[in-house]
Amino acid sequence: MSQKSFHRTDRVAAQLRRELGTLVHQAVRDNGWPSISVSDVELTRDMEHAKIFFTALQSDRADEALQALNENAKEIRYELAHAMKLRHVPELHFHYDKSLDEGEKINNLLKDLEDGTPSED
Repeated sequence: MSQKSFHRTDRVAAQLRRELGTLVHQAVRDNGWPSISVSDVELTRDMEHAKIFFTALQSDRADEALQALNENAKEIRYELAHAMKLRHVPELHFHYDKSLDEGEKINNLLKDLEDGTPSED
């Protein structure tokens, strides 16, 4: 039975990611927030909490985006409840996904090594 619950959480997490992507995109347009995308959703086994990871087009505005998401988490959760057929919509916890920034930093370091110039970081 535990195997089945993992599949259910994976399916629900994927659906949450799709729905949140749409809701966040709309909120960005409506509220003038920094441009962001939902990159991943991790759901607890009991489906009470969801970690929502997002990326920002302008990484220097990630803190602003995180603040906007956290301030509007209840409203986003409410809209999510109407978009999905779940008995209980998990509590949303937003986190900035630094993986793109870190990947870019690594690429720059590798490029600097190829060029023979030291990095400024």
